[in-house]
Amino acid sequence: MIKVIGEKIPNIPWEEKPAECQGPVWRYSKNPVIARNPLPNVTRIFNSAVATWKGGEASVEKRSGNFVGVFRAETCNGIPYLYFGFSDDALNWKFSEGKIKITDEDGRDVSPNYAYDPRLIKIGEDYHIVWCTDFHGASIGIATTRDFRTFTTRGNGFLPFNRNGVLFPRKIDGKYFMLTRPSDSGHTPFGDIFLSESDDLLHWGNHKWVMGKSSEWWQSVKIGAGCAPIETEEGWLLIYHGVTGTCSGFIYSIGAAILDSNEPWRVIHRCGNFLLTPEVEYEERGFVPSVVFPCAALVDSETNRMAIYYGAADTNTALAFTTVDEVVAYVKKFDIIK
Repeated sequence: MIKVIGEKIPNIPWEEKPAECQGPVWRYSKNPVIARNPLPNVTRIFNSAVATWKGGEASVEKRSGNFVGVFRAETCNGIPYLYFGFSDDALNWKFSEGKIKITDEDGRDVSPNYAYDPRLIKIGEDYHIVWCTDFHGASIGIATTRDFRTFTTRGNGFLPFNRNGVLFPRKIDGKYFMLTRPSDSGHTPFGDIFLSESDDLLHWGNHKWVMGKSSEWWQSVKIGAGCAPIETEEGWLLIYHGVTGTCSGFIYSIGAAILDSNEPWRVIHRCGNFLLTPEVEYEERGFVPSVVFPCAALVDSETNRMAIYYGAADTNTALAFTTVDEVVAYVKKFDIIK
């Protein structure tokens, strides 16, 4: 079994692989885990992130549970905001009553005009939320919390236009690292993954190109980082999304690559096959059809079990299962790195 550097999650959501499943990833039989109209004034929750939670003094009221999440909530006026929530089983969620309020270090409200596609990464005692924010155009917002009561901004580290900010779950050589996808305005028909580094989560630089679109149909238009990279003895396992164009619009699939442990801008292996592509009704039919969009993965370091949370058709939150061993073997079997 491949060694995973991470936490033990004995209560990770899980279902065994069905006998008829041919790929390395299988869907939760009770998908979607969050369906339409989950809250008053919220029509859809999707493209959201989860992490483990131990609570402490903040574990009261709706802040109790084994898991915490930050969710993209599309409100009835069509504007997306971030909500948080807690769960005992990472399947059934209690959500906040309103959007997350972001403040600066002096406590002044600096909440964005819109916020979507969050990632939630715990480093030490801090939970860092990275999302697509409004900074004179789409850019990357970062805020930090420990108790899910106060959320303090890390400023505007990136210029517009940029999306898909994904923070590594630990420092490397004393620096924070983040994957991003610089772009232009609108629904960009292109995009490569870049890597940036920082000493303080505010000032970012030393940017490096990681990888771009490829000749495979499912990732021929653009790509973007998905879940926070998973540290293994093989390197950083990156779950990402790939996009292709058809006469009916874009199609989003899920892929995987392995980055070097010490030089994460260097791609060691990259899978030419997708791990998951839209195939079932709740992925093919919705507000934006034919989308599977990964934003988070829970991984149990003892069993290597992995639970991947993904947005389905920009309408629902769904869940899929696999193991680190199965994904790594699949990436190497269909490796396109020469």
